[in-house]
Amino acid sequence: MTSAESTDSAQGVILARNRRQAMDWSLVLISQGIESVVEPSEDAWMLQVQPPDHARALAILRQYQLENRGWRWHASTPWPPVTFHFGAVAWSLLLALVHFLNAISGGRWQGVGVVDPTAVQNGAWWRLFTATLLHFDLAHLMANLAIGLPVMGLAMSRYGPACAWLAAYLAGAAGNVAGLLLHTQPRPALGASGMVMGGLGLLTIQSLSLRFQDAASRKYIVGGILAGVMLFTLLGLDPTSDVLAHAGGFVSGLILGAALTFVPRNQLSGRPVNTICAAIVAGLITLTWTMAFRQSPPGP
Repeated sequence: MTSAESTDSAQGVILARNRRQAMDWSLVLISQGIESVVEPSEDAWMLQVQPPDHARALAILRQYQLENRGWRWHASTPWPPVTFHFGAVAWSLLLALVHFLNAISGGRWQGVGVVDPTAVQNGAWWRLFTATLLHFDLAHLMANLAIGLPVMGLAMSRYGPACAWLAAYLAGAAGNVAGLLLHTQPRPALGASGMVMGGLGLLTIQSLSLRFQDAASRKYIVGGILAGVMLFTLLGLDPTSDVLAHAGGFVSGLILGAALTFVPRNQLSGRPVNTICAAIVAGLITLTWTMAFRQSPPGP
């Protein structure tokens, strides 16, 4: 039974195909001032209305079906459910560890790792990476973790934990490059916000993978990108922050994420690819901090 044709007018009964349809019809009738009771029957669900209201209720439901023909209340999304990867906790702990080590060293880590425009221009490229793990103070760290933890967790779930970490790490360094190139008066910079915006860029562009799956996916792709841009506007354009570094990280995340959509999802989340990406991330962190401490003179 797919319509409101099967009825018992003497008893005020209207049969529905299932509970969902019965509940939808009940709401339609209530909106028109007709009360009904939804009950299960032997092989279907039924709406019980007052016999005097039966004819009008039936006419209302027929008109409702006519106006909503071919339209579904609940459309299934063409991508897997949203999940959170707890690899983001490891990312958060690393940021907290670096902040702790910097604090107990009297700011030594910040001194050798901050983006110093003069030092970078003289070849200290590693500062573009080391600065993404540093923060001015605890409030700065917590602000980035509050946004970064969910963003990185979602990005890691979509692209694989190590792949997302590597892409966001590179995007954060690219954001520092953008800050150096575009600021009229370059200044020292540090913080994981460029990396967080890179993760947001990865999430923003993830719907682009639907171009291979669904011929009618344009609305999902456009909607996903617009939603991500709106989030970036809310989170990344605070005039008191380094907007250029944020924008550079976000755009870099978009570019890297678009490239990753060409790789099948099961490969991105697979162990071989993530093992390689994890090795690259660990190698970059080790290399850049080693160079930072070797190339900088010891403190007093």
